[in-house]
Amino acid sequence: MANRQSAQSVSEIAVEMRPASTVMRLSRLGSFFPHRLSFMRILMRRLCAEKPEMRITYQSLDQHGFGHMVLTIAVGGMDISLIAYSRELAPEDRTDRVIATKWDASFCLFEGIPSQTEIDALAEHVSRQEAGRYSEKVLCLSRANKSVRLFAHVVESLASGKQPDHEMLIQIGYLMRTTAVYGNGKFGIADRGAISGYEAFQPPFQIEMLAVFMIREYSVLLAEWCAAQRSSAAVTLATEYRRYLGIGNSTGLGMAPFLVNHPCLVHSWMMVRETALMRCRTQARLTPLQQQSFDRLVIRTKTHLAEWQVEDQEQTRRTELLRTEFDRFLAGLKTAPLPEIYPLEDVYQRVSGCSEDMQELMVSLLIEICADAVDGLSHCLSNPFEPRLDASMTVAELGALIETQYQWALDIDLDQPENEAQFWYVSAEKLEPRLGLRFDEPGADKEMPFHMVRYIQQLWTHIQSVDGMMNIARFMLEYPQTRYMVRRIQTISRFSYGEIRDNLVADKCRPIDLLRCKLSFFGAGKFDPKSDRWTRVTLFQGAPTPADIAAGCEDDWLFAISPPPQL
Repeated sequence: MANRQSAQSVSEIAVEMRPASTVMRLSRLGSFFPHRLSFMRILMRRLCAEKPEMRITYQSLDQHGFGHMVLTIAVGGMDISLIAYSRELAPEDRTDRVIATKWDASFCLFEGIPSQTEIDALAEHVSRQEAGRYSEKVLCLSRANKSVRLFAHVVESLASGKQPDHEMLIQIGYLMRTTAVYGNGKFGIADRGAISGYEAFQPPFQIEMLAVFMIREYSVLLAEWCAAQRSSAAVTLATEYRRYLGIGNSTGLGMAPFLVNHPCLVHSWMMVRETALMRCRTQARLTPLQQQSFDRLVIRTKTHLAEWQVEDQEQTRRTELLRTEFDRFLAGLKTAPLPEIYPLEDVYQRVSGCSEDMQELMVSLLIEICADAVDGLSHCLSNPFEPRLDASMTVAELGALIETQYQWALDIDLDQPENEAQFWYVSAEKLEPRLGLRFDEPGADKEMPFHMVRYIQQLWTHIQSVDGMMNIARFMLEYPQTRYMVRRIQTISRFSYGEIRDNLVADKCRPIDLLRCKLSFFGAGKFDPKSDRWTRVTLFQGAPTPADIAAGCEDDWLFAISPPPQL
């Protein structure tokens, strides 16, 4: 590569941002990893900078840990409290399905510090979640179930004065797993507009991530409380274990429609990530600290990949290939060290022929070591725009946009059954998005508007039948059913990363690719697919604890690895 041979100036290197046609393919989206601009990481950097103390402001728990606890932390100068209610849960009522009505614990994030009257008033509402009634002081709702086996083991171990079994703790990785986290005005809680006015919460999902972070601390505090009720000799969980434990989460098809229904916002997420990558690739030299960070991170990544064990055969195959490619990359660094000039572009080019998993892993690694260049992009992740219709555009102009942005859809042959084998719908019984088989199951007449290929091709046919100088207002009088797609095309012409460039109803569509993409922006790791339609992940694994934050800490936990056994 020319970069390795000669010292070029910054102006001599030509790096273009990856186009939407490359980035917005299902297989690549399904290869994303958490990164420095993930929402958890943005929140953690703010907390590390402000150094707030998380404290227990109210607690009323019995010997079994049932009752309520309130944790409070100041973020951006604003007190926010997690009100946690724990209840006894019968084994037959235990399910992680979003339609469940009973949980081990239920939570709300509350603006300010609640009074005892407010805690008591919310108790029956929060413990019923969707069936409750809320005011705008409730910022977020969530619920969680215990990892019964690990929770019981940790309580028993701590009560006996010793730390839990290392292998068991590492294998499971969390004491509780959330089954839903609701924000943005759902069920009458505070609307997004009421929150985004605070500078601390302008980036997306900061309230939701704060809720999960506080639930993580609550899960450990609850286990320690239960242990202390059993024995006066009980000990607290070792700091390294406390730091490694995250919060589990199971995510299914319910998350997938988000990436389709929010094109403007998704564009901003992708644009920020791609801009960060381009800034890294065009950095002329690494500072000594960046070089040290790179050396440390590649070693940590190798260990992280070795610890990433799942049962899913396809993910196992991909992970094994990724380990092989990463080992090959490390070996290459020994025989051909990074050049002094444009070293990160050299890294990027070294993996350009590898799997998409390896390429996207390296994107996360490169962004991680360019903190000064990319951290300021976090406020660009929000997008105030929504799809709007331009009725003054001509039909010819619309056709040109289709040829530019949607040629991939025009090229798909819908006469081939495999290209529309599935359909998306909302289950009347479960109230969750589902995928049906178009030619084997009823319900296709009620499908969600995700068959973009059909809509584009139908619109294209209509366009060919009218005068190109006709404006869109007149066109839609003749073809009113095209309004949704016309507006979407006009939107994508401005926000090109907002459209997934793949057929979402083809037999080869894997919804888990959509899930992994969104979860990577949350900051989730250790993807553990249980099918191509749902996955388990761990949130905040390896993140600083509240004690770390109060004492002053660094946001350095990408690709967390397990601690050594704690005695």
